[in-house]
Amino acid sequence: MKKYLVYLMMVLSAFTFNACGDDDPMTEEPGTEQPETPGDSTDNPDNPNNPDTPAGNSNILVAYFSWGGTTQRMAQQIVSHTGADLFRIEPVTPYPEDYTECTEVALAERDSNARPAINSIIEDEAWAEYDTIFIGCPVWWWTTPMIICTFSESYDFTGKTVIPFCTYASTYRDETLARIVELTSGAKAHLEGLGLTSGSLSNESNVENWLREIGIIE
Repeated sequence: MKKYLVYLMMVLSAFTFNACGDDDPMTEEPGTEQPETPGDSTDNPDNPNNPDTPAGNSNILVAYFSWGGTTQRMAQQIVSHTGADLFRIEPVTPYPEDYTECTEVALAERDSNARPAINSIIEDEAWAEYDTIFIGCPVWWWTTPMIICTFSESYDFTGKTVIPFCTYASTYRDETLARIVELTSGAKAHLEGLGLTSGSLSNESNVENWLREIGIIE
């Protein structure tokens, strides 16, 4: 009987430890994206081959914020399957390239409910042409980066269908997707979003299958 009680206490202790771990703010790293190869041409907004300015050739827009390149990879996979236009949400004041410094800035913005200014805008005429808007970002400090709030509050989503997506390290995927929906509550409709880890992005069928399931592609 005593041996049984000892085993039971060990199991309960392990369960309690794991449950508390989710409350540790550093369990979920605030910047889920790790920097990729510096100078990667696909991550350089000044590269003429980088399609991060809406061309107005589609009625679908993929708008995304990416710090280390992971969310950008997911955005570009969506574009490759849908032919959507791509818009990179960039802050006027760039986030620090150093990971730790970036997490500190991100936390300060979240705690102050900041609205970081965005470097460029989508013109009204171009915005009017889109009826489906994908909005994506990494999970930072359990939610969207605050620049997603800036973007969402800068445009009228009346009559639009919004589809959230995000990249994450381990948790808070669903909370981040829900936050994007909340920020675009004026939209006509919201389709089921998708969150992927960096490793999951290596299998492009994850994005393709999702797009097919929500009726964006056949």
